[in-house]
This record gives sequence, C-alpha cells and structure tokens, in this order.
Amino acid sequence: MQISENIIYKNNQLIAFNKPSGLTVQADKSGDKSLVDIAEIYAKSQLHLIHRIDRPASGIVLLGKNKKSLASLNQQFQERKIKKTYLAVVKNHPPEKEGTLIHYLLKSQKKNRSFAHDEEKKNSKKAELHYKVIASIDNYHLLEINLHTGRHHQIRAQLATINCPIKGDDRYGFKRSNKDRSIHLHAWKLTFRHPVTNEVVNLEAPVPDEVVWQAFDF
Repeated sequence: MQISENIIYKNNQLIAFNKPSGLTVQADKSGDKSLVDIAEIYAKSQLHLIHRIDRPASGIVLLGKNKKSLASLNQQFQERKIKKTYLAVVKNHPPEKEGTLIHYLLKSQKKNRSFAHDEEKKNSKKAELHYKVIASIDNYHLLEINLHTGRHHQIRAQLATINCPIKGDDRYGFKRSNKDRSIHLHAWKLTFRHPVTNEVVNLEAPVPDEVVWQAFDF
C-alpha cells in the first residue's frame, strides 16, 4: 500500500495516519505487516506508537518520532487531556438520541473481547463514553462518540450492551460481518497539544470511501 497517501499530519515530532480497516496497528501473532512496520519504512527511522485502534476499524493513529514527543503525548493521554472522537454506524437506534454510557469492562484474553457489566466486578475497569445520533438513513444510524476512557474494545462492547452493535461487528452481536471483515467504526478526530510548541492540534481523518459511509454525505 502507498502509506504516503494516508498521512494526515507530520512534522519533526509526530506523524499521523488515516489507517485503513484491516491493517493491524502493530505486529501481532498473525505475522502480517503492521502500520508501524510500513510507517517506519516510509520514515526511514524508528517510530513510537502513542495509541492504538482496532484492526477492523479505520481512522487516526498518531506516532511519535522521538521519545520526547512520546512522553508528552503519553502524559496527555494519562491525564485525559486528549479528545478522541469516533464515528460508528449502527442498525438499531439507541434508546435515547444522546447519552452517556458507563460500564465496567472485563477483558477475556482467550476470546479477545471485552464484556460490559452495569456493576463493578473483580478486575473490571470503568468505561465511559458519550454518544450522539448525528444522522440517519434508511437502514442505519450514525453516532458521534467521545471517549472519556480508553479500554479494550470499549466502544464495541458498550454499544453492543445497549443493543446497538456496530455494522459488521459480528464479534459483538451484529448479524453478519462485512465482506472485507471491516467494521463501521472510525477514529474521526483527535485533539492534543503539540509536544514542543504547546499549541492545540486538531486532526480529522476522512471516512472510508465505502457506500454506507458515503451515504451519510460527508
């Protein structure tokens, strides 16, 4: 793939990509070439992964070019100073047009999925997000989601719990997978402070060129 076409931001400190669905962010047991592998070939240097998105999802992934930028962004993530906005396509309309979901997630390593509970369980982690229905077409609804925490499969598990599994996400209850094994979850916007200048940076990744995404008239 021509990874240069997926670059949405770069300078001496950072580089951001609009990751296509199906590409793993970092090397895993599949042995497939990852975004980090491809990006390091492009950059001709080592890059530092700052955050991740799921393999079947698409959207913004930010990488640091040095340890200083990595440390700065890691701290911003830990202090929840970074704003992450996702888009998700679901078939069922949520109970309310807008709301906040709070669950306690338990991750199963064996099944590689997370289970959402209404009450705290042993080893569970609190998960919180805010969603808003921003558009609807004949068969689907488009949700804008702001993450307040960053847990394993958080959006997928929490939406499934309110009977709104993401289109194509058969792991979390959607009736059938997409043909390309993607899911309609997109890391749309990312807001953070530049590690050197401290200026606010707002990134936005265009949604995939795919019929359902494009039906929402981006």
